[in-house]
Amino acid sequence: MKKLLVLLLVLSAPSLKAQDQTSLEKHYQAFYKQMRVQGDINGIIQALTHLNVIAPNTARKDTLAYIYSSNNQHMQALNLLGIERLEEDSDLAVQVKAVSLKAIEQPKRALEHFEELAKRNPSAYLLYEVADLKIVTGDNSGALVSIKEGQALTKADMKYAFYERQQPYEVALKSAFFHLEALVIYNTDKNRIKEAIALIDRALVLSPNFNLASLSKQALESRLVVPEETPKD
Repeated sequence: MKKLLVLLLVLSAPSLKAQDQTSLEKHYQAFYKQMRVQGDINGIIQALTHLNVIAPNTARKDTLAYIYSSNNQHMQALNLLGIERLEEDSDLAVQVKAVSLKAIEQPKRALEHFEELAKRNPSAYLLYEVADLKIVTGDNSGALVSIKEGQALTKADMKYAFYERQQPYEVALKSAFFHLEALVIYNTDKNRIKEAIALIDRALVLSPNFNLASLSKQALESRLVVPEETPKD
């Protein structure tokens, strides 16, 4: 009788474990839904972390990384997904890697992920990011190609947000591209400074509130001023 009881316990153990895991998964799924209703980011992260441990799932992991990234917890997002460019990555995973690497000032690594996104789903916004990062990494000729591709996809009502001031602001995406093009022209040939300034003027006509373009124009105009000759004794 004792042997039979031990045998029954051994045979039932996997079933009990499966039931326990299923009940835990249901619990954290319900917990996740409730945290979403309450808008509790930390609770959502906790629920998804438990679900990923109990029942690993790529889509769930990508979602958790996205939530980390959206909450400015970029290192946590990258620790979850890694930083390598992988063909099997979902669009969401590539987006998280691109945004998070840019946020932690890794432009070269961020660029390859933004390029992958632009290859999968070309858009004016993605091409703007690609062009901007190419300028940052010194690839001015490549940036110009991306600028032209992006301008071709830009519509008049498209806006781009800037955060270099305490109060974020939006400008026409066309203006943002004119500003990038001006930077490329000046970086490529300092003698074309007036051409660069003219492009910035076009950006400011469309978006007079474009603070970053105004600062760039001031910097370029200061280089146009010829220093006065020092009087001879």
